[in-house]
Amino acid sequence: MVNLNAVLLISFLLFSIGIIGVLIRRNALVILMCVELMLNAANLNFIAFARHSGSISGQAFALLVMGFAAAEVAVGLALVVALYRKRDTVQVDDINLLKG
Repeated sequence: MVNLNAVLLISFLLFSIGIIGVLIRRNALVILMCVELMLNAANLNFIAFARHSGSISGQAFALLVMGFAAAEVAVGLALVVALYRKRDTVQVDDINLLKG
């Protein structure tokens, strides 16, 4: 049996890496991967607390978050491909499509 504190520490580290990646990186694909890392850290929290409390609701929420993550990946990759076709770059700093 894994200790709850150890799982929460791993989840905190994963979420921190995701936040740092979103704030520091400028590549749109890397930013999407960091958002997925943050969602996986949240899933790990849901499952850890569900296992600790003995309920199944945390696992249900984790499945719901996985569905949202799949939808986010599909939309995000479609946007990245469209931006790459339009601007030939996936660097976030180079994208200024909303300027008039």
